[in-house]
Amino acid sequence: MTSQSASRRTVLLSGAALAGAAGLGVTGCDPSSAGAKGPATPTAPVDLGAAGDVPVGGAKLYREQKLVVAQPAKGEYKAFSAVCTHAGCVVDKVEDGKVSCPCHGSKFDAQTGKVLQGPAGAPLPAVPVKESGGKLVAGPES
Repeated sequence: MTSQSASRRTVLLSGAALAGAAGLGVTGCDPSSAGAKGPATPTAPVDLGAAGDVPVGGAKLYREQKLVVAQPAKGEYKAFSAVCTHAGCVVDKVEDGKVSCPCHGSKFDAQTGKVLQGPAGAPLPAVPVKESGGKLVAGPES
């Protein structure tokens, strides 16, 4: 009976530990805690500031606006939603041409929005962007 009690206790403790870990996982990847609220792409034009802030051949994250803007060639801009297509978290960095999501490790190409590493299965949605008077404006035309 003692070994049966120990076995039962081990099973119960293991179950409680798994439940706790699962709870932490859900809380840790909650899109609302990562800043994703509202639509994944702008519904109105968004002024992003100076076009010169986006490096040629690189990209910049505009976390508050939930956008990533790349400049593949001088004067050519591409923008993407910064909301991960896997669980809706806002990406947290752009490094070495890769956009990274902090929730589950998805990575996207900063120049194309294409998935480089899952679990995301869909690319970051493209967003219209234009340069006007030295400033970048992203989102639908007004």
